[in-house]
Parts: sequence; C-alpha cells; structure tokens
Amino acid sequence: MLKKSHLLLIISFIGVIGFSQSTDILRVEYTVLPRTKTDIEVARYRFLFNLPIKLSENNYLVTGGEYNLVDFDSSEALPFDARELNTLHVIDLNLGYITRWNENWRFVGIISPRIASNLIEGLQVDDLRLNLTATLWKERKDIEQPFRLVLGLTYNSTTGLPVPLPLISYYKRFHPNWSFTLGIPRMNFKYHMNKRHTLQMALLLDGYFVNAQDDIILPDNEFGSSISLSALIGAFGYQYNITKSMSFYGLAGFTLSRKGVLRDEKRNNVFILSEQGSLYFKTGFKIAIF
Repeated sequence: MLKKSHLLLIISFIGVIGFSQSTDILRVEYTVLPRTKTDIEVARYRFLFNLPIKLSENNYLVTGGEYNLVDFDSSEALPFDARELNTLHVIDLNLGYITRWNENWRFVGIISPRIASNLIEGLQVDDLRLNLTATLWKERKDIEQPFRLVLGLTYNSTTGLPVPLPLISYYKRFHPNWSFTLGIPRMNFKYHMNKRHTLQMALLLDGYFVNAQDDIILPDNEFGSSISLSALIGAFGYQYNITKSMSFYGLAGFTLSRKGVLRDEKRNNVFILSEQGSLYFKTGFKIAIF
C-alpha cells in the first residue's frame, strides 16, 4: 500500500493534464451549456481515473485515462448536414514520471496521447493528437498559511503553436476558512464553511478541439475539417465533502466569452456555430486530494 504522503505527491501532479488542473483519482462529471438564441446546446460527460505506481522511494509512474463524450445538439436548420457533429469523443491516455528534483522541488514529465474525433469511420490519423508537459512543483503544508506552487511548460498539438506554452498554478490557504488558486485554466476563491461545506467563486476556461471525419461541405464550397469550442466562464460553486478526499460538487455560471466554430484544414474559421453568451452548469462526483 502507498503511504498517504506518497499518494498526495503523486496525485498533485495530475493537475497539469487535460481539461483542467485536476488533482483527481476518480471523477465523474456532467457539464451543459444550454441553448442560446441560435438554439445550440453543448453537453459533456467526463470520466477520469488515475493510478500511481511506486518504482522506488522517490520515483513514481502514474498511468491513467480520461474519456469525454460531447453531445452537440442544434434544433436550428444549419446550412449543412450536422449529423456528423452530434457525438464527439475526446480520449486521453496519461503516462507520467515523478521524481524529487531537490530538497524543495519535485519534477514531473507527462506524455498524453489523445484521440479527438467524431469517429464515424473508425480511427484515422487526423484524429490523433499529442500533449507533453514538464513541471516543477513545491508545497508547504506544515506552516500557518499552506501553499502549493506549480511551474512548467506544456505543449498541446491542438493549439497549432510549434512551441511549449507556460503553465503556472498557485494555491494558498491564507486563513482557516479562506483559500484561493491563481492559474490557467482555472482561478477560484473559496470559503470553507466547515469540513462538510465549501463555497467558491471561479473563473475558468473550458472547451475542446475535435477532428471532423469526412469534411463537412459548406454552402460556399469550403470544408469544415474540425470543430472547436472555447469559453471563458464566471461561476459560483458549492461542494459537499463526504470525506476529506471524496465529494459532490456543482457550478452555475455564465460564459463571459464563447465561440464555437468549424475550421478548415489550416485551422481558419469557416463557419461560426455559436458566439453568444449562455448559462453554464457543471455537476459531478470526485475522489481527489486537494
């Protein structure tokens, strides 16, 4: 069995993977952006699991996976056949290595191959993506105001940028009842009412980038080769803590910025699916460390 301190170390690094800075062993989640005036609704079902394996006293292997099923629903008559967009799939396989860098810092490297596609004709080369992350991590829990700092670089092939991008996350419990997290893709400010109940205000990024097999033919003879959604959300949340690591949670908010588009093979926008603000709801169950 892994010691609790070892498990805390391992799972803390999982936060640099995927849709959010997650520190989860297990997560089951439902997210929905209800219909706007353009009658487009987006719903996502998310399932995540991570497993740590001890190699030696200060070296660990972390394996895991995440599956996201995205339902795209439009009751509006679009100028193309939208049936190929009804169900989208994002599948991540995570492989990470963790070691002690020095007395204060630990290092983690993560490789995350991804499948992102509507998968209407099986798996194709264009469905495959690759995410790479390298970070340094520092935490102090034995002080009056505990904190955690993550600094690193991440490369995501879906961004279209040929260089790694910076990654930073800073958490601090500055009062027994108050804490905050600063970073990308999530920032929050929490009020810990007691051991069972937590309230929060959050600002977060959400979205996806998925290959569309059999390019979608548009009226102007352009082709949609992929579909993407990007959203900036402001939300209020509540979390009920069953135990220190197990909880139910919910978020309700509004998209301060939202853009769903079809892109051509050069990733230029060729058709705007939605760009109006909408409500945002998320609920789920998780087993986490922080």
